[in-house]
Amino acid sequence: MVAPGTPPGVPGLSNGIGAPTTTTALEGLEARLGSVDLPYALPGAAEAATRAALVADQLGDYILPRLASIDAPLLAVVGGSTGAGKSTLVSSLIRRRVAAASAIRPTTRRPLLLHAPADEPWFVSDRVLGSLARVRVPEDAPPSAPITTADGESPASWRELEVRSCSELPSGLALLDAPDVDSVVDENRELAATLLASADLWVFVTTAARYADAVPWRHLRAAAERDIVVAVVLDRVPDGAAADVEADLRRRLASAGLATSPVITIPETPLDAEGLLPVPLIAPLQDWLTTLAADAEARRDVARRTLTGALGSALAQIELLADELDAQAQEHHELAEAAFSAHAEAAQRINAACADGSMLRGEVLARWQEYIGASGMIKGLETQVGRIRDRLSAALRGRPGPAQRVENAIESSLATLIVAEAQRASIATERAWQRAGTAAAALETVREVLPGQEVLTERATALVHEWQGDLLGLVRAEGADKRLTARLISLGVNGVGVALMIVVFAHTGGLTGGEIGIAGGTALVAQRLLEAIFGDQAMRAMAERAQIDLDARVHALVSEQASFLASALRRPSPTGPELRRAARAAASALEATSGVIGEGRS
Repeated sequence: MVAPGTPPGVPGLSNGIGAPTTTTALEGLEARLGSVDLPYALPGAAEAATRAALVADQLGDYILPRLASIDAPLLAVVGGSTGAGKSTLVSSLIRRRVAAASAIRPTTRRPLLLHAPADEPWFVSDRVLGSLARVRVPEDAPPSAPITTADGESPASWRELEVRSCSELPSGLALLDAPDVDSVVDENRELAATLLASADLWVFVTTAARYADAVPWRHLRAAAERDIVVAVVLDRVPDGAAADVEADLRRRLASAGLATSPVITIPETPLDAEGLLPVPLIAPLQDWLTTLAADAEARRDVARRTLTGALGSALAQIELLADELDAQAQEHHELAEAAFSAHAEAAQRINAACADGSMLRGEVLARWQEYIGASGMIKGLETQVGRIRDRLSAALRGRPGPAQRVENAIESSLATLIVAEAQRASIATERAWQRAGTAAAALETVREVLPGQEVLTERATALVHEWQGDLLGLVRAEGADKRLTARLISLGVNGVGVALMIVVFAHTGGLTGGEIGIAGGTALVAQRLLEAIFGDQAMRAMAERAQIDLDARVHALVSEQASFLASALRRPSPTGPELRRAARAAASALEATSGVIGEGRS
C-alpha cells in the first residue's frame, strides 16, 4: 500500500470570476441543453437524452459555479459500486455516524453533503448542485434512514440533496456520499453520474470482489478523459490477497489512464462498536484529504485541472449530441417527406383521372348521354347541336334542366375520387411511419385528430362545387362580347359550362371497349359545341385554364392534408447546427477570457 501524495498543479484558469460574456455563453449553452427534445426512437436517442441532461447538470451544478469561484471549497464525491461501503467510509473519515448503511439494496437514495461549519456560506444556496433540492439537516441529527422500496421504484424525493455541517471536516473540503453507479434503480445511476460530473475530485470505492466490474470502469475511464483527480479505495480485501488484487487494480488503472491515482487498500476487517472502520486503515486517505484541504494553492490546482477537463469533456459530449440531433432532423425530414410524397402521388392520380377520360364513366357518362340524346348522336353533328340548343332553351323557360344533373354527377364522382385518393395517401403515410418505427407518438396523434370521411367529403364536395362555379364564371367572361352573349343566352351558361367540363375530361386514355366510342363521341359533341360558340383557340384555352384550376385546387387540398399529418411530427430541438454554434460561442468566450480550453479543444 502506497500513501498518496498531493495532486500536482495544473495551469489553466485565473483565480478571478469568469467574465460576464463567458458566463452568458455558458448559460446559453446550458439552456440549449436543457431544452433538448429528441422525439424519434432512433438507436442512441435515449443515451443522447441522458447525455444532454448530464452535461446540462454539469454546466449548472459544477462548471458555472466553479468558474465564478475558483477558491470555493473542493467537493469530493465518494462514489462507487453497490455495497462497496461508501457510507461506512464517509462516516469513518469523520469518526461519527452520519450515513446509515444497510444490507438492503439499493441503500443510498438521497445523497449526503458534509461541509465544515466555516464553509457553510458556499453551500447554503444552490450555487453548487443547483439541480437538486436542498434538505438541511442539523449537525447533531442522527443518520437519516435509508430510503428503500421493495419494488425498486424511485420515491418522489430522489432529486433531493441532504446537507449537513460537520465540525470534523477541515475548511476547504466537502464530502458527498453518492448513490451507487451500478444501482438497480435507473434514477440512482443517473444521479450518481450527475454527482460525479459535478465533483472536483473523486474518492472511488470498490471491493476486491467487484473491482473488475464493467460499470465502475466506464466511470473511471470518463474520469481519465476529464483529467479528474481520483483516489481509489479498494475495500474488503481478503487476507493474503492484497498484493495480487492491488497489483491487478493498478494495472487496470494504468490502462485506463489513471496510473497516478492513489490506491488505498482496506482489508476485510470487523467494524468497531460504532460501526466504523479502524482509524489506521483509513489514515492514508484521511491524511491526503486533510493535506489537500490545508493547501489553498493545491486546491486551486485541483479545481483548475478538473474544470479544464470538465469543459473539454462537455464540449466533446455536445458534439456527439449535435450529431444525434442531425440524425433526428434527418428522420423528421424523411417521415415528413413520406407524407408529402404519398399525397403528391395522390394528386397526380386525381389529375390523371381528370385528364384521361376516366371521369367520363358511370353516372357522369349516363347523365351526359341523357342530356344530349345519345341514342342518335353521330347522325349529324348539326342536328345534335340543334337538339342541345332546344334542351338548353327549354331549361331557360323553367322546365327541369338535365344540365344540372350532369353537374351533380360530375361533382359527386369527382368528390368521391378526391376522398378516396386522399384517404389512400393518409393510409400510405401511416404505413410508412409504422415501418420506420420511430414516431409512435405522431402516429397516435394522427389517428386521434385526422379528419374523418364525412369531413373530407364535405371539403372535397366544396372544392368541386367552387371549381364548377369558377368555370361558369369563365364561360360568362369569355362570352362578354355582345355577339357571343346572344348565343350564350340562347344556349344557357350552365349547359355550355357542362360541355366545357366534359371537354376538360375528354381524353380517352382511361376508357376501354365500347366506352371509347360512346364517351369519345359525346366529348366530340361538347367540343364542336364550344368551337361553334367561342372558336377553336378560345375553347382550348378555356379547357386548359379549367384543368389547371382544378389541378391547383386538388393539389392544395391534398397538400393541406399532408401538412396536417407532418405537423404531428415534432421537430428535434435544438438543431445540431444551433447547438454547435452555442458550443463554439462558449469555447471562444472561454479562450478569450481565461484560456481554459487549450490547444486542440474546441
